[in-house]
Amino acid sequence: MQASEMDRRLQTVREIAVAAGAAALQYYDGKVEIEWKSAGNPVTAADHAANEIILAQLRRHFPGEAVLSEEAQDDMSRLGRELIWVVDPLDGTKEFIARNGEFSIMIGMVAAGRPALGVVYQPATTKVYFGAPGLGAWLATPGGMQTLRVSDRSDTTRWRMVASRSHFDPRVERVRQRLGIHEMRHSGSVGLKCGLIAAGECEVYIHPSSKVNMWDSCGPAAILTAAGGMMTDMRGEALSYSAVEVRHRQGLVATHGRLHDQVIAAIQSENVTTD
Repeated sequence: MQASEMDRRLQTVREIAVAAGAAALQYYDGKVEIEWKSAGNPVTAADHAANEIILAQLRRHFPGEAVLSEEAQDDMSRLGRELIWVVDPLDGTKEFIARNGEFSIMIGMVAAGRPALGVVYQPATTKVYFGAPGLGAWLATPGGMQTLRVSDRSDTTRWRMVASRSHFDPRVERVRQRLGIHEMRHSGSVGLKCGLIAAGECEVYIHPSSKVNMWDSCGPAAILTAAGGMMTDMRGEALSYSAVEVRHRQGLVATHGRLHDQVIAAIQSENVTTD
């Protein structure tokens, strides 16, 4: 795909994400009706409202292209397709319910089996992380635009790990100690965590869950890669976006790219497995 076409798509998806975020915010200050898709997996009217806007706009701007969304039935039309849109209309629903601002709209595009474009929009702050490998990565804020680039820290004792706001994981803690990392930050939303790494504010994020899905990783992976970082599963293998199964059964690891293999080795040394 030509750079000009990729840039057009990136700008269009930015606008779609912002529109979806505005729809979600209409439910932010009022009473939130919560449904439970499964244990620990809530969904709200805000998720559905954002999803409807994203799907309608993707179909309008990119007719005929396959879409996989967390809040829509997977009709398998994506299988065997060159381009696939992968959507999490509200990543961090628990944070949305808690009203701490750490939720995001995430839209990614897969091309030839790899994340090729990503947008992560945080409605509560109006920050937009966006990028495409080969094109670049940026953060738009009310104060202006900045280029995203991962940090250059190679000494793991100076690394900053970002972890879940809502859940302490002793497996991640063991890896942190093995790597000698002292500083921890906490955030909701996979996209916002990866945004911190892409912006050079953190170096590593480990998600040791078998329940992480394509829509959790696609957009953030594209942005992180464009900023110089790396995302794999906990074995160090590339995440799949072409399988029938939407889950990444071996979790995910996001880093600034330096010593990624050392992080994988630490995970294996601590015998960390997905739940």
